[in-house]
This record gives sequence, structure tokens and C-alpha cells, in this order.
Amino acid sequence: MSGKRIVGLATFTLLFSTVCGAQDPSPNPSADINTLRQQLEEQSTTLMEQQRRLNAELKNLESQKRTLDETRRRLEALRAQMGLPAEPKPQTQVQQTEVTNTSIRGEETRTSSNSLDVATVFDQPGILTPRGKVVLEPSLQYSFVDTNQVSIIGYSILPALVIGLIDVRHVSQSNLVAAITGRYGLTNRLEIEAKIPYLYRTQDTISRPIDLSGSASDQSFGASGNGLGDIELAARYQLNEPKGDDPFYVAGLRFKTTTGTGPFDVPYIQVTTVGNNGALQQELPTGSGFYSLQGSLSGVLPSDPAVFFGGVNYLINFKRNVNKNIGGTFIGEVDPGDSAGINFGMGLSINEKSAFSLGYEHTWIGKTKTNGITPPVSTSTQLASLTLGFSYRLNKTTNLNLSVGAGLTSDTPSTTITLRVPMTF
Repeated sequence: MSGKRIVGLATFTLLFSTVCGAQDPSPNPSADINTLRQQLEEQSTTLMEQQRRLNAELKNLESQKRTLDETRRRLEALRAQMGLPAEPKPQTQVQQTEVTNTSIRGEETRTSSNSLDVATVFDQPGILTPRGKVVLEPSLQYSFVDTNQVSIIGYSILPALVIGLIDVRHVSQSNLVAAITGRYGLTNRLEIEAKIPYLYRTQDTISRPIDLSGSASDQSFGASGNGLGDIELAARYQLNEPKGDDPFYVAGLRFKTTTGTGPFDVPYIQVTTVGNNGALQQELPTGSGFYSLQGSLSGVLPSDPAVFFGGVNYLINFKRNVNKNIGGTFIGEVDPGDSAGINFGMGLSINEKSAFSLGYEHTWIGKTKTNGITPPVSTSTQLASLTLGFSYRLNKTTNLNLSVGAGLTSDTPSTTITLRVPMTF
């Protein structure tokens, strides 16, 4: 009996040891620690990479914010210098939660649900009329012209000169122009414009006929005229999207009609001098009498607190067949000379509401041809003027602009005063 018990215990012991040997009762702890350490190192590397990317994104966002702030400040200063009304402030977050895309200056505005601040993204910063906006600009201009020399048969289209065939020695002329100008922004970088002027003009002319005996007496003539002037149509396009301190470049095209009364369409009075017959205008024209097309290229460089500007332009006057007898002389085809001009200056901001500017403009006008021939007495003309301007912001949508110009050549108006009130809708 005891032998069987011993054999049974031996068998049980063998089976128990076999089962326990198949299961490892003591796992290796160092292997698990190494695995955990490796996982922690990988996660730490991933977190460091994510932190690096986050820091780079934060730096990039901060740089973009500084650029946007600088662009916004430059645009506001530029609009103030150019006499344009300031854009309205963005609405608060409570007002914008219902409409997430609000048009400000023709660009998208992004809002944050966690903040009342609004970050305006200038996709296309510009100095022209914003997309969908309308600017109405009533203006009033007075100019005075005083000249002592006028060409006999120059047929000049300048308001300072009398078109006739006699020897004019002295001309005093006053011009008052009331106009309404409208501009509309087709896009953030393209605007169209129309200008409708109304003119009132007076002129006193003193003529001294040539006398071979050396004696002569002055003759005085007076004339006036009023009516619709030449309507103008224009378009301007901003060529670039400046970044940082880059300048704005704007190309323009302007077309002038002949809706006003031209110099060859007004009545004349016959005047006779020794060896010469001529005529003086009984009524002053309100237009040039010629269609013209002008192309221009302008640059504007904001540099707080100043704004520098300049440009070039070229005007083409289209010839016309007058086919009239004026002052005893038949006038057929008249081809006014083309003109080229430059302008430059600067504006300086005084405060948030006011600014002043100083500019210079010079224009070269070519000789006029009649019947394809340049008359021997026809000469080119140069116009130069110095302009001082002041701008004051009445409110968010209306500005008051006043400028005074002084003529620097004999053919340029001696004094020009212009008052403009642009209003944005």
C-alpha cells in the first residue's frame, strides 16, 4: 500500500513540475522597461517636432500680423493723403457671427468665435475705389489767366489763348468750372470714372493794331460764355499688389468728348488791322472742339508719415475738318499738337484727420497743323504749375480737399483754386 502511495506521489510531482515548467512563473522585467523607454522616447521626439512646428507657425502668424498691421496703417495714411474717405471700422464679433464673410475694402474678413477682435486679411490692398463702392465728388474750380502774347494763327486749344487771326497783346480771362465726378469700383484694382463739367468764362482782350507811322490806339473787346463742358470718361487699374514698403503702380486711360462748344463753333466779330484781317470771339467756347485720349502711369509710395507720388502721361488730340471761313481765312483740317506731361510731389499727414500736399506738374504741347502744314508762326507750348493742397476728413465717408495752383509759365493760368468734396457710398 505504501509502495503505491509513493509511486502516486512521484507521478503527481512529475506532472506538476511539467505543467509549471510550461508556464514561465518569472517574466523578464528588464525587457518591458526597455520597451516602455523606447515608446516614451518616440513620443517625446514627436512632441518636440510638433512643438517646433507650432513655434514656427506662431512666428509666421506674428510676422503676418505685423505685415497686415503695417499695410493697414499705410493704406489709411495713403487714403488720408489722397483725400479719400476712410473705410468704416470692422463690426464687432457679436454682429459678425451671423455673417462670417463680411466685405471690408472688397476683401474677406475672418472672425474668431473665441475673441471680439477681427483680423482683416488684405488679399488685394489697393488705393482705388473698393469693389462695389461709389464715390461722388462735386467740385468747384476758379482760374485766372493773364497773358501778354498770343499767337496770330496758332489755333491753340489752351484756355489761356484766343483763337483768331489778329495781333492780341493782352488777355485777361476768368474761368469758373463746376463739375460732378463719379467713380465706381468694379474690382479692388479696377475703377471707372465719369466727369460732367459746367463752365462760365469771361475774357477781356486789349489789341494794338500795327501802324507803320508808329502811332496806334488800343482796342478793347469783351466776351463771355457758359454751358456744358467736355464730358470725360476714364478707367484706372492697379498693376500690382505691393508688399512691405513697395510702391503702388496705377495705369489710367481717359477719353474726352466734344460735348462742349468748340472754339470754331462760336460766333466771331471781324477785326481789321493794317495789312491783316482777323476775328475775335463774341462768345467764349466751353470745350476744346477736339476728341482726345490720354494714357497715364502713376506711382505712389507710402512712407509714414509721408506719401510720395509721381507719374507720366501722354495725350493724343484727334484732328478735325473745320471747313469754315474765319477772319477772312478758310480753315480746313486742324490737327492740334499732342502733349506729354510729368508730375510729382509728396503728401504729409498732420494727424488722423488732416494732411497737406505739395506737387509740381509740367506739360509739353506740340505744334498745331492746319491742312497738314505747320504754320510758320505756330510754336510749341509749355505749361508748368506748382500746387499746394490741403485735405480734411469731415467724417468716415466725406472729405474736404482744397488746392491752390500757381502758374510758372506765361501760358499757364496764373492762379487756380479747386475745392473738392468726395463722398463714399
